Amino acid sequence: MQTASMGTEEIKKGVNASNWQTDLAYDQWKALPVSGPRPPARYKHAAVVVDEKLYIIGGSRNGRHLSDVQVFDFRNLLWSNIKLKPNSDKFEDSDLQEVLPAISAHNVVKWGNKILLLGGNSKKLSDKIIVWFIDLETHLCGIVETSGKVPVARGGQSTTLVGSRLIMFGGEDRSRRLWNDVNILDLETMTWDVVEAMQTPPAPRFDHTAAVHVERYLLIFGGCSHDSFFNDLHVLDLQAMEWSQPQVQGDLVTPRAGHAGITIDENWYIVGGGDNKNGCPETLVLNMSKLVWSVPTSVKHRDALASEGLSVCSVTIDGKKHLVAFGGYNGNYSNEVFVMMPKPRDSLQPKIFRSPAAAAAAASVTAAYALTKIDKLDFKTAELNSKGAENHHYEQDLTIDLETLTEEKSVLELSLSEVKTENSRLGQDIEEVNNTHAELSKELHSVQGQLIAERSRCFKLEAQISELQKKLESVQSIEDEVQALRGQKSALEQDMELASSAQRQGSGGVWRWIAGGGGGDA
Repeated sequence: MQTASMGTEEIKKGVNASNWQTDLAYDQWKALPVSGPRPPARYKHAAVVVDEKLYIIGGSRNGRHLSDVQVFDFRNLLWSNIKLKPNSDKFEDSDLQEVLPAISAHNVVKWGNKILLLGGNSKKLSDKIIVWFIDLETHLCGIVETSGKVPVARGGQSTTLVGSRLIMFGGEDRSRRLWNDVNILDLETMTWDVVEAMQTPPAPRFDHTAAVHVERYLLIFGGCSHDSFFNDLHVLDLQAMEWSQPQVQGDLVTPRAGHAGITIDENWYIVGGGDNKNGCPETLVLNMSKLVWSVPTSVKHRDALASEGLSVCSVTIDGKKHLVAFGGYNGNYSNEVFVMMPKPRDSLQPKIFRSPAAAAAAASVTAAYALTKIDKLDFKTAELNSKGAENHHYEQDLTIDLETLTEEKSVLELSLSEVKTENSRLGQDIEEVNNTHAELSKELHSVQGQLIAERSRCFKLEAQISELQKKLESVQSIEDEVQALRGQKSALEQDMELASSAQRQGSGGVWRWIAGGGGGDA
């Protein structure tokens, strides 16, 4: 689905600060007309909304980390900042009495009346993840003592709140090593643990986004390594502790990192991001039940919302939820506050994360419960009909109601029958699968037996080959000896031939001397 690119406009200056939301249209970003001074522009900060106020903590600008806490009030459209105080009453160590250090690429979550800050890049040297807290009432700031398997210090990780647990994934440590581990912080005990999940995890990455669906499924989207940008979606089942990479549908999603995400109901909104060359102008929505991507709106390529390192949160004003984005960098740093009122979207029960058997069982229970209620109503109606003629008119009304309920009962009985049929069919399918599994097991055992026999045969052949190789080596030795003997024989024959030739020559000379001597005497 293509969407028209449009620049973000500012809400009319004349709009009253108390009802600025009346100037909003669905799925369109608008810049709020901020009154008074603004905080320094930045990116890679952290943001959270508490009681209609947007808290911006830390970030980076021109290569320098920031340590300030800025607060934007949606009621009067004014910025203010918080002066943090060290929590010296709790921590006696002077190193722990410092106020929040300058930091970027960190995460924040609201827990009780505090904001917890985790990870990030700062000049404070630490080998392990540090958890900071900011008390929203007293403005005290300090370090939370944690125990257990504390993860390595890192930045660019994702942290997601699931019940009373923080799920941390990925990130880049001080030595630029990338991670794809899953660490869990129990906020009740402040104890860390490492998850040993099954199946193939996402590739190590940082500057990705994460979200949780129905308090069970952790979704990881995008991010980057040192040489690649990702657009993949991975899901971790937090009950089975098993990774999967489901197939998604809908609009094409380009690779990105440094984007921001927030969930509203079953929809996951993704804003901004880029690939160090171009920013991503489209606002994405993933329906987490259907796993379908869509693009409800888009801005121009050089818009502040097409930036890396921005933040996005949700704020509820007069019962309506809005997206709010702040900061980012696309060649220029931003300190604008943008809002968008998302258009209500269809809400369906999860299909991907629910098996047919579970759905059939749920339908069966619902139908049985409804039939029980109708039977009780049937019994009560019979009691009322026995009261006499003075309630004749009331009985007629009850008869009509009874007929209606009887029809509904028939429909529910038919539905229950269909569910039972479906359950029966599923049972047959399971039985067929089990039979097939048994047959395959038999075939596997047979193949394993044949494999063992073949292995034994191979061992015998290898032994025979070894013996033959030894014999061949022996034959080669004999051939060498024969060749040597042949050489000796040839040399001997040559010596004998030379000796014979010399003997013949010597014998001829004697006879000639004898013959010559005889002639002289005569």
